[in-house]
Amino acid sequence: MRKRVLASMLLATLLAISLVAAGCAPKEQTSDVVTVKIGAIFPLTGSAAATGVKLKYAVETAQEIINGEHPEIDLPLAKDAGLPGLGGAKVEFVFADHQANPEVAKSEAERLIENEDVVGLIGCYHSSCTKPASAAAETYGIPFVAGSSSSAALTERGLKYFVRIAPHDGKETEFFFEYLNYLNEKYDAGIKTVAMVYVDNEYGVHAAKMVDQWLEAKYAAQGYEKVADVKYPVAASNVDAEVQKVKAADPDVIFHASYINDMTMFVKAYKQFNVAPKAVISYCGGFQDPQFIVNLGDDANYFSGSNATIPAVIEKAEVLKKINEIYKSKSGVDFDGPSLEDFASAMVIADAINQAGSTDGDAIMEVLKEATFEAPYFMVGKIKFGEDGQNEFSASFMTQVLDGEYQAVWPEEAQTAEPVPDIPDWGDR
Repeated sequence: MRKRVLASMLLATLLAISLVAAGCAPKEQTSDVVTVKIGAIFPLTGSAAATGVKLKYAVETAQEIINGEHPEIDLPLAKDAGLPGLGGAKVEFVFADHQANPEVAKSEAERLIENEDVVGLIGCYHSSCTKPASAAAETYGIPFVAGSSSSAALTERGLKYFVRIAPHDGKETEFFFEYLNYLNEKYDAGIKTVAMVYVDNEYGVHAAKMVDQWLEAKYAAQGYEKVADVKYPVAASNVDAEVQKVKAADPDVIFHASYINDMTMFVKAYKQFNVAPKAVISYCGGFQDPQFIVNLGDDANYFSGSNATIPAVIEKAEVLKKINEIYKSKSGVDFDGPSLEDFASAMVIADAINQAGSTDGDAIMEVLKEATFEAPYFMVGKIKFGEDGQNEFSASFMTQVLDGEYQAVWPEEAQTAEPVPDIPDWGDR
């Protein structure tokens, strides 16, 4: 009997050893990790390629700061080369192109996990692509840190392995209405009627829903009213019909959920049809891209939108200014809001891996959910994820293009210039 027990114990031990060798046991970190791979999925070709390439430069900036020695930058992971929590292991961001196609985003996420052995993912700019890519990551137990995707629905799915840095469109919508209150109270702007113009995808449709929700919950009681709901196709090449709908509604303000090419088309059409409401305010997307001013010249003046950074603010922020120098050497332009948010996603996931001292997904997520991350490149200075994965500290402030430059116009403590509360008629500029 004793021999049988000993034999059974020996067999169990051998089986456990074989399972570990086969990779069936829980992953444990070893000190011989040389490179930690993290997938980065962006629109590197297609209609949003210009934006995607800038986001790629932002992540490459983070990689350079992490892997090099930058004692001049007061930022976690900048002073030492690599990840000290993993014996100086270097970080490699492996890029993938989702082409603004949700199905491609999903398949690229799966490819990076299965074939490239990435231990985390960041991306995807387009909320419609972040949604399936992060769902794939969830299946594999791989942490996903979204930088600039704004659809509130992304943090309403109850995912265990997903967090987001940018403020979602629900928070942005509340921010927009509070800005209108500020304009009405300080400048007697008389803004009450709103038109919602949005692209027909995850980003735009959910932003439009947030306007309805906030009106019902709070702002209709303050006298605000939506007078137009204008949705346009993702691949729109002409927006004359949509602009004429806006003109017929004659709103005091237009809320826009659009990308750079779309926003450029709309402004040109607004000028053509002489649509000049008191304000046009953009969710994160087209307006925040400095190409907006390049595309439109003086016609870009007076348009507004929430933003995480602008050149006027970069000049005043010591840490951000030094990071921006590295980014600008790669991209040729300054950080804009989305590129800085995706830079943050790269820094945060690397910092979480470093603090965890492990590439195990659960260990990384424990840090992501529990830690407060230093973020001196944002005006708020920190990042902390709530139970739903949403960053609790919004870095956004309201900006307006004045004399061809982005200026911070609200809150007042962030101002680099006072806002113009009523857009001049096109013929009076």
